[in-house]
Amino acid sequence: MTISDRIFERLAQLSMSQKEFAELTGIKPSTISEWKKNGTNPSSDKLLGICRALDVSPEWLLSGVDPAAGRVKNHEYYVVDVHTDTGHMIEGFNTLDRSQRDRLIGYMEALKGISRN
Repeated sequence: MTISDRIFERLAQLSMSQKEFAELTGIKPSTISEWKKNGTNPSSDKLLGICRALDVSPEWLLSGVDPAAGRVKNHEYYVVDVHTDTGHMIEGFNTLDRSQRDRLIGYMEALKGISRN
C-alpha cells in the first residue's frame, strides 16, 4: 500500500471529503485529485500537515505500521513539527557550533539532574 493509498483509506474512515482535507492541509484540491488519479504520493514537505489533518503518526503514513498497536519496537529518532517548542529548540541548536552545543547539552543535563556518559 502506498502513502496515497493510506491517505484515501483514512479519508474514508473519517468520512472526510477531499475538499475538507484540502482545507485542513492547505494542499490544492487538484493536487489531491492527482494523487488519487495517478497513484502518486505527496511531497515530503506536506507529510506533517497531512498527519495532523488525518490524526495519524508519520510512521503510519509512511509505512502503515501503527506504533500504538505494539507491533513495532521503539525507534531511536523523533519526528518533530518545526512549529512546536521542540522544533524551535532543534532549529536553534542546529545553528550553534560544537562548543556551544556541548555547553547547552551540559545545561540541560544539569537541569535534569543527570550526568553525561
